[in-house]
Amino acid sequence: MIRHLFTLIWNRKRANFLLMAEILLSFFVLFVVSLLLVNNYHNYRQPKGFAPDNVWEFNVDPGQDTVDRKGTLRRLVQELQATPGVAAVTWTSSNTPYSFSNMNTDQYRYKDQKAPLTEVYDADDEMVRVLGQKVVAGRWFDRRDDAATHTPVVVNQKFAEAMFGQESAVGKVLTDDKRTRQWQVVGVIEAYRSGNDFAANEAALFERHVLQDTAQYGNNTLLVRVQPGSGAVLEQQLVRKIKAVTKGWDANVNTLAENRQDKLRIMLTPLVALGLVGGFLILNVALGLFGVLWYNISQRKAEIGLRRALGATGRGISRQFLGEMLVVTTLGVTGGLLLAVQFPLLGVFGLPPQVYALAMSLATLLIFALTAICALQPSRTAAGIHPAVALREE
Repeated sequence: MIRHLFTLIWNRKRANFLLMAEILLSFFVLFVVSLLLVNNYHNYRQPKGFAPDNVWEFNVDPGQDTVDRKGTLRRLVQELQATPGVAAVTWTSSNTPYSFSNMNTDQYRYKDQKAPLTEVYDADDEMVRVLGQKVVAGRWFDRRDDAATHTPVVVNQKFAEAMFGQESAVGKVLTDDKRTRQWQVVGVIEAYRSGNDFAANEAALFERHVLQDTAQYGNNTLLVRVQPGSGAVLEQQLVRKIKAVTKGWDANVNTLAENRQDKLRIMLTPLVALGLVGGFLILNVALGLFGVLWYNISQRKAEIGLRRALGATGRGISRQFLGEMLVVTTLGVTGGLLLAVQFPLLGVFGLPPQVYALAMSLATLLIFALTAICALQPSRTAAGIHPAVALREE
C-alpha cells in the first residue's frame, strides 16, 4: 500500500512538490511561532523565587532635601516597622519586582571564569522576610556580615552554576576586571524572576547594603510586607507616617500585585499578536490545502471512476486520498524538521533543549492535524463519485 502511494505521488511529482514546499514553509513558520509561545509558557511555569503577594512598594524622593538623608530614611524604616499591620520593611534599589528598571553588569570574575550578564540588586538583612526568597545554600545577610572584609553577596542558582559549575558557591570570592573590588558569596537562593511572569530565570546577584547615603542611588524604594487583608486604611496610615517623618519628601505607593498586572498586560500584547499571526497562518494553510485537494479530485475523476469500475470500494478511495496527503505531509514535515533541528544545534535564541523539542512536536502535530482535517471531506467526496458518471464526463 505504501509503495503504491509513493508511486502515485511520484507520478504527480510536480504538483506534489509544490504542496510539499508549502507544507515545509508552513511547518517552519509554525515552529518559530510555537517556539516563542512554548518558551514563554515554559518560563511562566518556572518558580518566581519570591512571594509578591501582600507586598507594597513605596518610592520616596527627597528632592532637593540634602539634610541627613541617611538618618531620615533610617527613622522612616523604624516607624514603618513599628506600625501595626506591617510584617517587615526592606530598603532596596529601584529595580524592584515588575518594575521597568534594570541594573545589570558582567563585571564579576572567578579565577578565569567570566560572569554572564547579571542583574544586580541592593539588599539589606530584611529583604528575605519581605520577599520570601528561598535560600538553598548558605544563608541570607545578617549582622555577621557587619565585619566582613569582602562585600557580602547572595546569588541565585543560575549565577552559581554559570560561575562555579558543580562546586559549592558559598564562600567563593568574586573580583572585578581589575581586581580592585571583591565580593564573597554567603548564600544561594533558588531563583529570582522579577521582570515579569514570562521572564527567564537569568543570573541574579544581591549585594548587601545597610542604609547608606541615598544620594548615590537617586530615588529610594521601600518594600513593605503587610498582613493579609490590609487595605486603604493601612495604606493611608503609612503614607501619613512617611510625610510626617520625611517632612516634605515626595512619596507614592503601589502594590507588587498591581505592578505585576500592569507588566503582564504589556507582555501579553505581543504574545496575543503572535497567536493571531499563527492562527492566520493556519487558516491560510488550511484553505490552500483544501483548494488543492478539491482540484486534485476534479482532475482525477477518470482515475477514480476506473478504480471504482474495477471494484475499488468508496472506503478504499477515501483511504487512498487521505494516505497520499499524509505521505506528502510527512515528506514536507521531514524537510522542516531538518531545518528546525539546526536551532538547538547552533544555539539560536539560547533556549533550553526541551523547549525546542516541544515546539517541534507541537508544529508537527498541528500540520498533521491540519492536513488530515483538510483531506477528510475531499476524500469522502472522491469516495462518493459514481464510476459511470466519472467515465461519462471524461
